[in-house]
Amino acid sequence: MALMTAVAQPDVARRVVVTTDQQFFVRMAYVCLAVAVIGFAPTYWIPLLTGTSTVPAILHLHAVVFYGWLTLLIVQTRLAATRQLPRHRELGVAGVSVATAMCFVGVAAAVASIRQADAAGFGDAGRAFAVVPLTGIVFFAALFAIALLNVKRPDVHKRLILIATVSLLNAPVGRIFLLLLAPAALDGAGPPPPVVVTVLPGLVTDLLLVPALLHDRKTLGYVHRVYWIGGAALVASQLLRAPIAATDTWRWIANVVTTVVP
Repeated sequence: MALMTAVAQPDVARRVVVTTDQQFFVRMAYVCLAVAVIGFAPTYWIPLLTGTSTVPAILHLHAVVFYGWLTLLIVQTRLAATRQLPRHRELGVAGVSVATAMCFVGVAAAVASIRQADAAGFGDAGRAFAVVPLTGIVFFAALFAIALLNVKRPDVHKRLILIATVSLLNAPVGRIFLLLLAPAALDGAGPPPPVVVTVLPGLVTDLLLVPALLHDRKTLGYVHRVYWIGGAALVASQLLRAPIAATDTWRWIANVVTTVVP
């Protein structure tokens, strides 16, 4: 009897740890959605709800797919937390579709911004700033693809998905910075800002991964290597955008993308 109790106790403890771990990712999914809603409230959600929105149609489609991703993330993490794994896998197909749509719509939105800057006489600044959304899309797509390849390794898969999602939040956090430091820039009448001003909001966004590091330390006793590698890649991508945007190669890439995308 004592032996059976001793064997059962570790099993119970293991199930408790798994449940606690999955609940953490549920909470992080809600946090990501909250950051996205709050960040875009002044320039998108409030004008939309008050009937004063003047954004082009592509940005509405952009909002649908990107907020769709965040909503799906909440559903998927809740399914994993409640051990509804067959349903979780079924919805994974929808996740692939949404992520693919995000890449195409994200590129189209970036090109629309370049053309808008061209029309306003800020073409060079528009092409330079396009490095932010376009490299962000590439980074998200790369991490999502690696996450798919590791779908049978949940510890790797879910951490890659979290990093990929946090990488998307640079834009709403940047809007919060504008609201606090330069609210006049929110009307979009002037030229796109220099790329370097996106570095600080990006690094602040990366702080969303700190709870994940602490959670790993608490539950595993160490920080999973996915966070070290993926987090370092995320920071590097943010720091390299400004020097990349200043190169002739990037201007050529921006011109090609603008020409190819309808």
